[in-house]
Amino acid sequence: MSEYLGKEIPKLGFGLMRLPKQKDDPKEIDLEQVKQMVDLFLDAGLYYFDTAYVYDNGKSEEAIREALVERYPREKFLLATKLNAWMGCTDETSAKQQFYTSLERTGAGYFDFYLLHALQSGNYRKYDEYHIWDFAKQLKEKELIRHWGFSFHAGPDLLEQLLTAHPDVDFIQLQINYADWENPSVQSRANYEVARRHGVPVVIMEPIKGGTLADPPETVKKVFREKNPELSVASWAIRFAASLDGVITVLSGMSDLTQMQDNLSYMKQFRPLDSSEQETIRDAQKALKAIDSIPCTGCHYCTEGCPMHICIPDIFTAMNQYLIYDRLDEARREYAWRTEKTGKASDCIECGQCEGACPQQIKVISRLKECAKVLE
Repeated sequence: MSEYLGKEIPKLGFGLMRLPKQKDDPKEIDLEQVKQMVDLFLDAGLYYFDTAYVYDNGKSEEAIREALVERYPREKFLLATKLNAWMGCTDETSAKQQFYTSLERTGAGYFDFYLLHALQSGNYRKYDEYHIWDFAKQLKEKELIRHWGFSFHAGPDLLEQLLTAHPDVDFIQLQINYADWENPSVQSRANYEVARRHGVPVVIMEPIKGGTLADPPETVKKVFREKNPELSVASWAIRFAASLDGVITVLSGMSDLTQMQDNLSYMKQFRPLDSSEQETIRDAQKALKAIDSIPCTGCHYCTEGCPMHICIPDIFTAMNQYLIYDRLDEARREYAWRTEKTGKASDCIECGQCEGACPQQIKVISRLKECAKVLE
């Protein structure tokens, strides 16, 4: 366990973003299975639950009311939820109303942890515009929340800016896993180091990278199997994240009883990675790096003079989802999202400006053709 503000908190948290669905209606949460998962989690001595106003269109908050809040004394668990000022709201009033709606949906009475949700370069100003930082402090003064912070999806420069401007946050939530540790798009290590410099405790999200590290490329699986065939591949990812200093808890978005049982098997009594296991993680990172992906570092030198306004690094990030993890549907969804307001790979007119600017000497034109063929 870790100690945070005088309270011990288990190293595994139950992320409620990917709850199981009913077989005959994939849009509806399988509440009975959620109840069983909650029971197992609490029986194992774990009690940190994380949801959000926007998760499953509010159904996640409603499910945790029925599966947890109405079935257990309030002091038996910690509950976190989030306010999203750029999704599902149109002004300051509707943004702040999210808190009261979350309180009603969950029936929790108060939240132990409350987050400004998914801050990144394109939306963080909304939280200033709507005065959400001050709103969170007011909620804490009223004891409607115990601790407040924000979840973050951008680079270390913006994180440095936010933590400097808001040194009173109690914690932050970062995407950290061994695959993204040096990923130029995610920058897990760099963000983690900013948090450590500021002395801000960290909650970790996406330790299994949306499930991809539970089923990584075969070369990566081989590394872990040779070290210890008895351990699940996913366990390495979660224990890597939980072994970092300054971590409050690691959220795992468990989707069924099997995943819950596996996580509890090694996190009920958490043991940090030893030096030999840390070396195994480094071997797995090397195996990932050796895969024929696009070696883009996200420097954006290529985008400065692109006449078609193609955000080449974003396209390459989506393509690497396919090249590394063989997840074509996810790669296409990410590509569609990342190119929604910019040029597509097929818009390239082959002017060559990008190739002349690329420090990695990537054959950008041919790679864009490959991306267009696969992702469009």
